[in-house]
Amino acid sequence: MKSPLLQTHGAVPADAPDQEIAAHYGEPSQEQRALEAGTAFVDRSNRGVVRVSGPDRLKWLHSLLSQHLERLAPGEATEALLLSPKGHVEHHLHLVDDGEATWAHVEVGTAPDLVAFLDKMRFMLRVEVEDLSETHAVVTTPREAPAGTPVFPDVAGTAQIVERDALPGLVDGLRPAGLWAYEALRIAAHRPRFGLDTDHRSIPHEMGWIEDAVHLQKGCYRGQETVARVHNLGRPPRRLVFLHLDGSADRLPLHGDPVEIPGGKQVGFVGTAARHHELGPVALALVKRNVPVDVTLQAGGVAAAQEVVVSPETGSNAKIEFRRQAANRT
Repeated sequence: MKSPLLQTHGAVPADAPDQEIAAHYGEPSQEQRALEAGTAFVDRSNRGVVRVSGPDRLKWLHSLLSQHLERLAPGEATEALLLSPKGHVEHHLHLVDDGEATWAHVEVGTAPDLVAFLDKMRFMLRVEVEDLSETHAVVTTPREAPAGTPVFPDVAGTAQIVERDALPGLVDGLRPAGLWAYEALRIAAHRPRFGLDTDHRSIPHEMGWIEDAVHLQKGCYRGQETVARVHNLGRPPRRLVFLHLDGSADRLPLHGDPVEIPGGKQVGFVGTAARHHELGPVALALVKRNVPVDVTLQAGGVAAAQEVVVSPETGSNAKIEFRRQAANRT
């Protein structure tokens, strides 16, 4: 659904898959600074919203997803993954329970498939699954949420699920910041975006989601065998990296552009890229695990220095080290 905030003065639609919300409102750099300073909000209403109710919901979700959810306390936000039987990431969920229902926001366009899968897995359990994407929306805002609002930690302020009809009122007293501003902060925080920084073969260890979205001591769930095997016996084939792009280039690499080492051999692909108001052009990419951490890469033809997000030694009981800002951890 196209956001009503696209009617705001200066609003420019984002590129696919985010064309239903604004990339910016005419001043991308200033919007990013305002967002970081806590004086702006971001319309992220193209994300999917799913609600799971019923007395068996947490035990049921615990059995399906990668996170320990059986004793999730009301108001406690977390992340979880739905994996394929082979351990590939099929959905990335941001979750919070309000004591009566569990709310999730998910990547653009993925809610219908997620709800369809969950519906098939209900069996005789007392759970109900609803896709509320048409009536509810996700916003990132510095404002305190009204009582009863599902709230999630975010890279700037908090992500909140609000009624879609309330979106125009958010403009009052806050500056709207476009998705470009949000994406720059997200990339700088080393947080991958499902479907853009991942592909159909991505596994949790590669993306750094072991720390935030996987509980390594919980019971059986779909794809657990792959998670346990990589963690205990071997290293994942690829790793997420943060790229400082050459500022002399007048363009950003595109999603899916090849990442190459000197000599032109492709070793990965670009996920998302943005212009950060302090760091300059930055990106996230997925590269082969054995790429030397100090080699200069070419990302879509743009020179780029690496910063380690997921260690090459991840797995084999090695400690997973993330160079993320502590304040941005979920």
